[in-house]
Amino acid sequence: MSRKVVAAYFLSLDGVAEGADKFLTAWDDEMDAAGARLIETQDTVILGRRTYDEWVGFWPNSDIQPFTDFINAVPKYVATSTPLDDTWANTEVIDGGLVDFVRDLKNQPGDDIGVHGSISVAQSLLAAGLLDELSLVIAPTVVATGKRLLDNLPSLRLEVIRSTTSPTGHLLVTYRVVPS
Repeated sequence: MSRKVVAAYFLSLDGVAEGADKFLTAWDDEMDAAGARLIETQDTVILGRRTYDEWVGFWPNSDIQPFTDFINAVPKYVATSTPLDDTWANTEVIDGGLVDFVRDLKNQPGDDIGVHGSISVAQSLLAAGLLDELSLVIAPTVVATGKRLLDNLPSLRLEVIRSTTSPTGHLLVTYRVVPS
């Protein structure tokens, strides 16, 4: 059995994934618990270059748990064509193309492979049929502008695995991507 690739995103109600700090209206214990459950099943993370550059300056010195301990310890693979400027423990640049790399990684032993914060990485993996699940926190906010997670993709069919509403009104939904 191959490993699952699970992408996790904060979205506005109109699908914007960029700049979540601008549209998340609150935070609560249910959102914390969902995040903790998500990372418990992951032992590898794929990041895009822009996310890497933003995160390398934040997460190594953060005290936001349990994500800080997870992201600093887990093997991280970065999709980029240029060398990384800053170093971060357990990080490697993907050698070759993203799709081929992830296809190979899925066939290696291990737990789930996480995609966090990298919209273009998730879009590429969705388009290639390699992303297995989407774990979303949908804020009760419409922001109207910003990069949307599901733009410019082929048709996809999704099945709800679990869903709940947090006490602050955020929808917590996990979808399985139905293979076409």
